[in-house]
Amino acid sequence: MSVKAKKYLGQHFLKDESTAQKISATLKNNSDYKKILEIGPGMGFMTKYLLENKQYETFVCEIDTESVEYLKNEYIHLSPNIIEGDFLKLNLDDYFDGEQFAVIGNFPYNISTQIVFKTLENKHRIPEFSGMFQKEVAERIAEKPGSKKYGILSVLAQAFYEVEYLFTVPPHVFNPPPKVESGVMRMVRRENFILEVDEKLFFRVVKMGFNQRRKTLRNSLKQFDLSPEVREMEIFSKRPEQLGVAEFIEITKMVETRLKQ
Repeated sequence: MSVKAKKYLGQHFLKDESTAQKISATLKNNSDYKKILEIGPGMGFMTKYLLENKQYETFVCEIDTESVEYLKNEYIHLSPNIIEGDFLKLNLDDYFDGEQFAVIGNFPYNISTQIVFKTLENKHRIPEFSGMFQKEVAERIAEKPGSKKYGILSVLAQAFYEVEYLFTVPPHVFNPPPKVESGVMRMVRRENFILEVDEKLFFRVVKMGFNQRRKTLRNSLKQFDLSPEVREMEIFSKRPEQLGVAEFIEITKMVETRLKQ
């Protein structure tokens, strides 16, 4: 029995053993967690390598019913830990009850950034994350300030995690092969991942800045009605891609002060 990749689910199954093994080894396996959740295991090509590590309990989340049946038949001992459903709609408390766990996967391109956003929402329970994306997306998340690739997702991910682009994966190791290269990246949660400012406001400031990325922050953040003295500060003469996480936090503090007045 095998599973046919479904285009509407964005499935591209790995078929190269060395690549599957290499990705499964990207988690640093730190002491902060004892459980691993693989998203989109398909036919378990990577899952079998995760299961070899007896130090951790492996769970998988799969939306494709055909793949779920395959996994239940081929990995009988994994059955209790197969979560059938959409990771994006999952209530993680139902399965992990406040416990820490790592996330890994060969993510469908069409929902990969949403998976990162859900991880950020649950950062208090996900100390480590690694996976395969469209190369351009993986590079963007790991990008540093000063580049056109650097954007909203770069800042938000790097505010809470150390992000590292690990390696590139060619199309031919998949069935069917995608039209673009893939990239694997890892995020390890920062020791101090609690921001010194209101998190929602920080997200808002970052998004407003990049939504008008050609403008200086003096213009893109106009609606916050900052005082002329504040707006004349050098930091507001920059464009969003020139600012690191610390500078976005600094600006958010100023906005916070203004909103409290």
